[in-house]
Amino acid sequence: MPPDIKTAYLASKGFEDHLVRELDGIRETRGRLILTDQPARPVFWAQNIWLNPAGLPIQSIADGARKLKALQRNWCLYSTCLHRRASLIRDQLPHVSAKPLSFPCTPPEAPLGSWTLWDADTILASTRCSSPFPNGEAVFREDRDGPPNRAYLKLWEALTRLGGFPRRGEFCIDAGAAPGGWTWAIQKLGARVLCVDRSPLHAKIAALPGVEFQKRSAFSLKPGEFKNAHQSVDWLFCDVICYPEKLYDWISTWIDSGLCKNIVCTLKFQGDYDQGVAGRFASIPGGRLIHLYHNKHELTWIFRNR
Repeated sequence: MPPDIKTAYLASKGFEDHLVRELDGIRETRGRLILTDQPARPVFWAQNIWLNPAGLPIQSIADGARKLKALQRNWCLYSTCLHRRASLIRDQLPHVSAKPLSFPCTPPEAPLGSWTLWDADTILASTRCSSPFPNGEAVFREDRDGPPNRAYLKLWEALTRLGGFPRRGEFCIDAGAAPGGWTWAIQKLGARVLCVDRSPLHAKIAALPGVEFQKRSAFSLKPGEFKNAHQSVDWLFCDVICYPEKLYDWISTWIDSGLCKNIVCTLKFQGDYDQGVAGRFASIPGGRLIHLYHNKHELTWIFRNR
């Protein structure tokens, strides 16, 4: 193992190449785990970041478990080699619950370290990680009856990571809402939802109380409409398929208006990943750009106007 490793990044599955483009000082790669000799830095395509990785020499399976427990209680294995030996070490560690989360919820608060067996006699372990979820995987107890698709899982994860949720009676806009997965999730929290899309909502979503639908382009929706009506917007949501540049221009009008308190939107990359436009979103004060566990070839941007 290289002796000067300062940070390890666990890439989002299938997007290792995107993460490599974001990093400097790469020393070695094991599966999705990328080791660098540089301090931790903000990146978009990492599912988890190991903030203080260090090598632990071990003499046996029991010794490996003992040395991990001496550092802290809770650990998550990302196995890269010698999988049977690694699993035997894991089985001697305290149990960490892997039950799916029940939304709405807050992220786990107990520190969760990550480790891998580097070779038969060495563990690479980090007591501090960027994600409170095992290997960055936010897994929820799914609702297979209410929503019309599984897109709601992205919104559940984004709101959980944000640590804030639409509240009962708040006014929300869901731009590009059809068929209504995000609208369903917002309405279940008790908020009022204005849905805008050229395509209709699923019938059962359109019939929910507190849901209003307008058939129009999502980007025809302008903050001036609500400012003139003296209507503030508590949350603006957008999961529409479009070029990220177009989304950036539209979102900028909402930020400049000061009308909207919270924004959650998805940057969908229809071809090559555009690192430039991602950087433009990331540079907006108060915003955060991340790849969620439930994202595909897309990033989620979260904004709070505190």
